[in-house]
Amino acid sequence: MIHSLPANQATDPAYASANASLTRHGRSFYWARRLLSEKHAERATILYGFCRLIDDLADGDTTTTPREALADVAAALTRGQSNDPLTASMIRLMRECKIDPAIPLQLIRGVESDLGLVQIQDEAELLRYCYSVAGTVGLMMSAALDTSNPNALPHAIDLGVAMQLTNICRDVSADGLVGRRYLPASLVGPLAPRSLVIPGRAQQPMLRSAITSLLDMADRYYRSGEAGLAYLPSRSRSGILVAARTYREIGTELRRRECDFWSERVRVTLTRKVAITLGAVANVSLLPRFHQPLRPHDAALHGLLQNLPHAHVKFNQRHAC
Repeated sequence: MIHSLPANQATDPAYASANASLTRHGRSFYWARRLLSEKHAERATILYGFCRLIDDLADGDTTTTPREALADVAAALTRGQSNDPLTASMIRLMRECKIDPAIPLQLIRGVESDLGLVQIQDEAELLRYCYSVAGTVGLMMSAALDTSNPNALPHAIDLGVAMQLTNICRDVSADGLVGRRYLPASLVGPLAPRSLVIPGRAQQPMLRSAITSLLDMADRYYRSGEAGLAYLPSRSRSGILVAARTYREIGTELRRRECDFWSERVRVTLTRKVAITLGAVANVSLLPRFHQPLRPHDAALHGLLQNLPHAHVKFNQRHAC
């Protein structure tokens, strides 16, 4: 029997934990969540809390090793049962929304790849990583929002990829501090992660160019993500668009700073969030492209994502709207 997520959020410990994580760490989505229906906001919060749990376990917030802790969660998802309240709520969400277990398992594999020294080599490795840790979240969010059209899936992946690329560009210094370099060697050479915390003057032009390249790449995936919003239930479109554009604004601000990621961490001000929200709500109300898909997904965006779950769903004209 499939049980719905608890209606009384105040007394559910899993929801309370997930909501606290979202409040502390997910500023963009916490802001956008208020535009979702109560049911979808609750599901999205549980999903965010589970993804945050996976990140925390990888960062060592556990009594066992990070690898063992992640393996325990993967085993719980596979057998469909867990004693951990948040993982148990995620399992209920997977059943309720028919989320393929291969998707959260791929998320865990992606996060596992962060354990130890990280030095991304090329665009293919970078995009596959972004798919694993964020494209998967887009797929799960699409299911949580009751999106039934399979043509939505590649766009959901693309929005997750775009947001992860933005994260990478913003957090180069913080990632370098913990031994992670996501900027591909094909763009920056064999730089050690620690050298990115406060890069030397001689390295800065190359790093600015690399950040610009990745932000240009993110923009292509953002455009595809927005093109898929017409497949979402009408009540959800504004909320997801606000989340996407708030994240995209991080890249816009980085460009304003000439891609200086090392001086200060970029944040989106409340004034900009309000402006983005008003603009997004107006766009969804007035622009036809948010109500009727205008073109098929650009398959070239997934050319480097071979053999990943749901990354190669073919456009079906019969399900175009």
